[in-house]
Amino acid sequence: MPCGGFPDSPGGAASVQRAAVRRYLDGMRQDPHVLALVLAGGAGNRLQPLTADRAKPAVPFGGSYRLIDFVLSNLINAGYHRVCVLTQYKSHSLDQYVTTNWQMSSMVGDYVTPVPAQQRLGPRWFTGSADALFQSLNLVYDETPDIVVVFGADNIYRMDPRQMVDQHIKSGAGVTVAGIRVPKSDATEFGIIETEDDGITIKQFLEKPADPPTIVGSPDESFASMGNYVFSTDALLEALKADAEDEDSKHDMGGNIIPMLTEQGRAAVYDFSQNVVPGETERDHAYWRDVGTLDAFHEAHMDLVAVHPVFNLYNRQWPILGPRTSLPPAKIVEGGEIDSSMVGPGSIIAGAKVEGSVIFNDVHIGEGSVGERSVIMPGTRIGKNVTIKNAILDKYCTVADGAEIGVDLDKDRDRFTVSDGGIVALTKGQQV
Repeated sequence: MPCGGFPDSPGGAASVQRAAVRRYLDGMRQDPHVLALVLAGGAGNRLQPLTADRAKPAVPFGGSYRLIDFVLSNLINAGYHRVCVLTQYKSHSLDQYVTTNWQMSSMVGDYVTPVPAQQRLGPRWFTGSADALFQSLNLVYDETPDIVVVFGADNIYRMDPRQMVDQHIKSGAGVTVAGIRVPKSDATEFGIIETEDDGITIKQFLEKPADPPTIVGSPDESFASMGNYVFSTDALLEALKADAEDEDSKHDMGGNIIPMLTEQGRAAVYDFSQNVVPGETERDHAYWRDVGTLDAFHEAHMDLVAVHPVFNLYNRQWPILGPRTSLPPAKIVEGGEIDSSMVGPGSIIAGAKVEGSVIFNDVHIGEGSVGERSVIMPGTRIGKNVTIKNAILDKYCTVADGAEIGVDLDKDRDRFTVSDGGIVALTKGQQV
């Protein structure tokens, strides 16, 4: 199907042969053939200053990972090993991270590869999430998938996408949208899905409605879109072409593509609460966090450090994959105290007290210092007799002896970013 200047197929005998090999290998491993496209070009402006020097999906999280590791782990654990990560905003560190840490077996054609904005359709960058896909359709034509999974790159959750794909195929929909149940009272802050009486077919897709529609059979809950989509390839191609030709469109997946397919009666919702992940606990079942603000980012870290965590990083049946390190184990010396915290490899806690915090790798904290409910990223050096509370310190910060962060918020506002919830954030490499 011709689409905005793209050919019907890559063309050429070599391309046909490669496609045949892919189909053979895919037939051995899975049916249908699935291509995953990860939207990772967001600027994450609400997460400043953590996104001042990097794309949002590249922001470190959880002591050992980056935000993008969560979606990639879900896809790889599900057996979807053909993954393209579409990048744009300040993409160097993200491109390097994916290339270095997400290497798959080329022998059987598997890959996780970053795809920067390439201006294939002219001298312009992506104008929206739908335009990012439209400008990257060569990836779809090269892979010739039956199903295209389009997931965001910056949320914290576990999910087995195979279950969503199975429902999509059985329903016959053109697109299936992952929906998470939220209290109706909170639904005004989300893109909300209203269904027909069958509870699956999408009737309307509403952006932050004043009076949110509720879930069939559950009058106190609404379906919020998670920004994860499963498309039949033909439906995706048709919708992207029509959207590209619409001069009034904002070329957004949630704002344009999903409403278009909804009007055609071809959109369905997948209830995320029905997703079952191997090794999950009752406590972290259907956990999902949008960490788009400093407060949400900090709260998601606090979810990790309880004795029985709200989100369990230690599930070995569905692991969160990430970089391997050659750093030595963490060391606690000179009477250092650690409670309800995570400490990364290579870190040294020397006579300091750390409570309810996430300490990344290669962090040094000096004698007499106190860290409470804080997130300390790699390479940070904290001197002696320092007090840090309710704070996020980006990579390579240096804090001098006797400094205080998070103690006097009025004073902190003159030096740092302070969120609405009182979380103090330091930018990468900041000296205090």
